[in-house]
Amino acid sequence: LALMPIFGGGAAQLFDAETTGISQDRFLPRVTQVAKRLWGIYFFITVVLVGMLWAGPMNLYDSVCHAFTTMSTGGYSTKNASIAHWNSPYIEYVITFFMFVGGTNFTLLYFLFSGYFKKLFGDEELRWYFYFVIGATAIVTGGLLLTSQYPSVEVAFRKSIFQVVSIITTTGFATADYIPWGPFFWLVMLFLMTVCGCAGSTCGGMKMVRFVVLAKNTANEFKKQTHPKAIIPVRLNHHAISMDTVQKILAFVFVYIGLIFLSSILLSASGMGFPESVGGAVTCVSNTGPALGELGPVGNFSQVPMISKWYMSFLMLVGRLEIFTVLTLLTPGFWKQ
Repeated sequence: LALMPIFGGGAAQLFDAETTGISQDRFLPRVTQVAKRLWGIYFFITVVLVGMLWAGPMNLYDSVCHAFTTMSTGGYSTKNASIAHWNSPYIEYVITFFMFVGGTNFTLLYFLFSGYFKKLFGDEELRWYFYFVIGATAIVTGGLLLTSQYPSVEVAFRKSIFQVVSIITTTGFATADYIPWGPFFWLVMLFLMTVCGCAGSTCGGMKMVRFVVLAKNTANEFKKQTHPKAIIPVRLNHHAISMDTVQKILAFVFVYIGLIFLSSILLSASGMGFPESVGGAVTCVSNTGPALGELGPVGNFSQVPMISKWYMSFLMLVGRLEIFTVLTLLTPGFWKQ
């Protein structure tokens, strides 16, 4: 979208909607220049990933295909069993790392390659993203060990971190079926599908930065209960976030959750079960892939009623473009610009 010069000024609107519009670092003056720089970094990382996968048990064709779908957090595989086909710890760890990279803000990757390490490690959204992955992995690993799902700590950790990173980045690769793990693990995965990775990445979902701003705004409201006259701005990366931006995020989250709730009801009305309806709505809006019940990692959408397939296709489109981006495209003023 950023590369489409035909949109003119409207390209900036689309770019802001796609990247959430909170970033304080306009490091290049033109949207098209930003896109070109990011393409170069993206291409370089993809080539590195191809080489690392090819060094393992994958052939060149599979390496190229999986490098493309890993960095794009798309999740398509040349094998029915996905990454589990190779049963290779090396492949799993490599893809886990690059899925995590794919879930970060590509602006930060630009800073990394430019030597601006302070901006990289000082980014709050990246830290929250990292903490979410570590925390969810620890919870899932601990749960799997307590329920004796896997024979060793290493296997439990590897299966946990792969599934956690795959879900939070909305990639959708699988090396294990989390459905037999139990309802507790389903809820963890469902929550990760909703929050997802960083703004400015290829992830779908709500985006971590919105969650961070909402969490900080909620904390400020609690502080105001004891200090009613205090003016406490929401800060991100040491910058105050305007109330206009906070209100936009609140509106987005309200519409996002409302769309999932309404979609769950509509999918249930079509004859789908409760886990499939809720999981299907969340996974389509967030563009994750695997959901719950028969739509889990080893399942598919072939048995979904035809009317539901049409509706879920619409949800995936809205979720990928982001709700406000779709609204922007439908606004007459956008096309006039």
